[in-house]
Amino acid sequence: MSFDLVLFGGTGDLAWRKLMPALFQAFRHGTLPEGGRIIAVGRDDISSEHYRALMQSRFDKVELPKRPSAEEFGRFAALLEFVRMDLSKPKDYASLATALHTRNADTVVMYVATAPSLFTTVCEQLGAAGLNTPNTRVVLEKPLGHDLASNRAINHTVLEFFEEKQVFRIDHYLGKPAVQNLFALRFGNALFEPLWRREHIANIQITIAEDLGVEKRGSFYETTGALRDMVQNHALQLLCAIGMEPPINSHADAIRDEKLKVLRSLKPWTVESLAQDVVRGQYTSGNIDGGKVPGYRDELGVSPQSNTETFVALRTEIANWRWAGVPFYIRTGKRLAGRDARIVVNFRPTPHAIFNSQIGMANCLVINLQPKDGLELHLLAQGQNNRQSRAGAPQALVPVQLDLDFDKRFGLERVGAYERLLLDVIDDRLNLFVRSDEQEEAWRWVEPMLDFWASDAQGLRHYAAGTWGPSASSAMIARDGYCWSEES
Repeated sequence: MSFDLVLFGGTGDLAWRKLMPALFQAFRHGTLPEGGRIIAVGRDDISSEHYRALMQSRFDKVELPKRPSAEEFGRFAALLEFVRMDLSKPKDYASLATALHTRNADTVVMYVATAPSLFTTVCEQLGAAGLNTPNTRVVLEKPLGHDLASNRAINHTVLEFFEEKQVFRIDHYLGKPAVQNLFALRFGNALFEPLWRREHIANIQITIAEDLGVEKRGSFYETTGALRDMVQNHALQLLCAIGMEPPINSHADAIRDEKLKVLRSLKPWTVESLAQDVVRGQYTSGNIDGGKVPGYRDELGVSPQSNTETFVALRTEIANWRWAGVPFYIRTGKRLAGRDARIVVNFRPTPHAIFNSQIGMANCLVINLQPKDGLELHLLAQGQNNRQSRAGAPQALVPVQLDLDFDKRFGLERVGAYERLLLDVIDDRLNLFVRSDEQEEAWRWVEPMLDFWASDAQGLRHYAAGTWGPSASSAMIARDGYCWSEES
């Protein structure tokens, strides 16, 4: 199958850091279909040869196991071309159309890795140039909009020129191997699904923590914040994967139908719950890995009076028969105590204690997303010192865990998130991509928080870099009698 992958924003940060390395890994693994061509698009006045040289210099800086040899890069570079374009000029799209028509590839992928403000422009111009043919797919990076109205406007324009089945709204968290194994864990095994409900699960925690600050993206982050950047997309998609009902099959729409039901079942916000069950914070100066780091307001591109949140913690519920009454906690932030993305499923204690144990909620399933990738099952077992217990006394239990490290188990077979998703686009698999109605429902649920914060000048809580966020986050979960997983 021949394909052309047109990468708008081909000299941008996402292309350098994620997309090109992922395409190379697919090439190295032999999974990138033969007969492919990768066309990077940008405003730079450079030749294809110059672009290949720039790309080689970037590859020299990637981690050693993923770094190509000179021979490998030479073969991969033969796929790369560069086309200079001003995305606002129709004549440049006509030139792109001419370049694409020289091959008439079976599949054409338009990957729009640009500022969100250009999404509608690119789609409109692709339509005007006749580049929205049935064999064309368009990939849109997040954030898709700034609120519900802008999201609807973008989707409305995109769907004027492309059918829903041609639009791949990408969320790279859905491509992570551990998330894929979450679906396999739930729907490919008989072990957990009977327990996956309110009768057996006490609470579920989703944490996406970063120890990095905003780096050089301060001006971008000022208009985005943690809620738009992480909760509206990544965290809610993880919540859907955890909370959804089993789909009727593995087809894309069957899966996305069930995720949509979860989003529609999320408990609506009230003024009281917004004040009590949502915590927003912003990091101040502190220490990370023994070194002093600046506060958010001291970062490049950030206003000294900024009220943009770099941390969000919240409590919600899925109001249906499976999950009624089970709290779901979401927490995400920058400059936290560590880089850690995980889902923790805490099971209820046994209904009647017959063992001598001071341990409370010991049974839990931990789904590690990053930096570790795998599953941990925490159990209780009999300790080694029980021989000293007096006759007839209750036996003491100690915590143990079963630990499955996917990287160790599968080794070189592991496929990165962007690699998997790019191959899915080329192969026309929509399972791991977000439908427009999903996105709109997520924005509809998030928007009351944005509206509440706009009139809540006192609600921003500060936390020192290198900690786990504001103390109010721990207080919020403690009201239910629980604590965050790293505090237990």
